[in-house]
Amino acid sequence: MITTDLTPGSPCWLDLGAPDVRAAAAFYGAVLGWDFESMGDGEGEGESGGMEGGMFKKDGKTVAGLGKLSEEGARSAWMIYYTVTDADATTRAVEGAGGTVRVPPRDLGEWGRMAQYTDPSGGQFAAWQPADNKGFELADEPGSLSWTELYTSDAAAARQFYGSVFGWQFSDMEMPGGGGTYTIITPAGQTEDRMQGGLMQLGEEDLSLADGRAYWHPVFAVPDCDAAVAAVTENGGSVQMGPVDAEGVGRLAVCLDRAKADFVVLTPSSPS
Repeated sequence: MITTDLTPGSPCWLDLGAPDVRAAAAFYGAVLGWDFESMGDGEGEGESGGMEGGMFKKDGKTVAGLGKLSEEGARSAWMIYYTVTDADATTRAVEGAGGTVRVPPRDLGEWGRMAQYTDPSGGQFAAWQPADNKGFELADEPGSLSWTELYTSDAAAARQFYGSVFGWQFSDMEMPGGGGTYTIITPAGQTEDRMQGGLMQLGEEDLSLADGRAYWHPVFAVPDCDAAVAAVTENGGSVQMGPVDAEGVGRLAVCLDRAKADFVVLTPSSPS
């Protein structure tokens, strides 16, 4: 499970780059019950109405960030950040393992130090070295991050790369119905009850959302998967898969928001 104790190598933050901040804020408010707090003054002209970024909150607790998509040619997508003790050392590890640096380590005021990377198969992710801001304040509860997932064309290379960078532990399970192997990710030194994500190998033709490159996406817990899916479609999003029941996991659906950023909604199975 993802927790807010933010042990090294575990997810601690995520943010969305959106072409229309106002539309994204409204969409996730409807789907996940999030409130948006702008970090700007709310003034301005244009489609985004001056809302260039801010924080999503659920029940008063910060769960994610939202900003204006500014990188030319980039697709709208969620960026997942992982806690590290030294962003500069993590950067050296990424480069040594064959990854590339998208954003070199930089300080964000008194909050902490961040960097963004791309793995050898194209998957983008980030590191956060906390100072005053440790990360999100709610996890593994309805309306918050409950899992992370990597789709990649080379699972073996992904295991080697992320194991080298973060020291992650991996375990494989066979998916039902001959669906292939799913690899579970657990932070270094943690027991399997702290598993935080998974990775799955797909053909490049199945990675069309990122033009054949690997990509990460978040899984958000919701109290009612079908109701969340209805909210997705009613608010201009779409559904790639589901809702379906996954044995031992829960009921889930793979969705796209209005700008085609991908995410999963999951109603977890009740403990037996």
